[in-house]
Amino acid sequence: MTADPPPATERLTFAEMTVDDLDDMAAMLGDPLVMRYYPRPKTRSEALDWIRWNEGLYRGHGFGLWVLRSRATGEFVGDCGLTPQSVDGVTEVEVGYHLRTGMQGRGFATEAAAACRDHARDRLAVDRLIAIIHPDNTPSQRVAERIGLSFERATTSGSGDPVHVYAARLA
Repeated sequence: MTADPPPATERLTFAEMTVDDLDDMAAMLGDPLVMRYYPRPKTRSEALDWIRWNEGLYRGHGFGLWVLRSRATGEFVGDCGLTPQSVDGVTEVEVGYHLRTGMQGRGFATEAAAACRDHARDRLAVDRLIAIIHPDNTPSQRVAERIGLSFERATTSGSGDPVHVYAARLA
C-alpha cells in the first residue's frame, strides 16, 4: 500500500517519517514543553519506536504521521497526520500534530491539520475524523475547532488518562 502524503500547503511540506528524521523527532518528542500533555517526554529509543510505528502505518493503512518541513527553508517543523486510534472500543481515524517549541503559535498546526483533514476526506474516503486531546490542552483544542471538529465527549484514554474527543463528519 502506498502512503502518499498530503500535498504541500502554502508554508509546509509533508513527507514520510524515516530513521533519517530520528535526530529531529527525538529532540521534539523529548522536549518537556512539546510533551507537557503526555505522561512524559519520549526517550531517543521511544522516538525511534514512534518512527517505526509510523512506517508500519504507511504500509498497513496508507497513512500515518508525516514529517512537516518549511517550504521556504526545509527546516523541520514537526509532525502531523492521520492514525487509527481506539476510543471506547471503537477504532477511528485521528488527526494528530506535534510542533517544535519554536514553531508553535504561528498557525502551522492548523495549516497542517486542515491539509490532513482534506487528504483524509478527498484521497482516503474517511467519513469521520477525530482528535483526542488532553482536557487542559487548549491550543490543540483550538486547532481542532479551526479545522471543523467539535467537542463530542469526555472519556479516558487507553492508559486511563482523561481526554476530550473532538469529531466531525467529513462526507
